[in-house]
Amino acid sequence: MYIKVRVKTKQKAELLKEISKDHLEISIKEPAERNLANSRIVEMVREHFKVYNGVVRIVSGHHSPSKILDVDKK
Repeated sequence: MYIKVRVKTKQKAELLKEISKDHLEISIKEPAERNLANSRIVEMVREHFKVYNGVVRIVSGHHSPSKILDVDKK
C-alpha cells in the first residue's frame, strides 16, 4: 500500500495527522540532516499502521518534504 506523506521538520511537538486513508501529515522534532528525519518518519508510520513484521520504506522524496512510502504489512 502506498502512502503520501507531507513532512514538517524541526517542530516543537511530534504529530501524525491522517488526512485520508492514504495521505498523512507528519510533524517531527528531528532536523532534515543525516537521515534523522526520514528514520523518524518511517518509525512513526510503522507505529501508526501497526506494522511489526512488515516493511515500511520511502519510495520517493528522500530529500523532499513530500514523500511516498510503501507499507507492506505481510
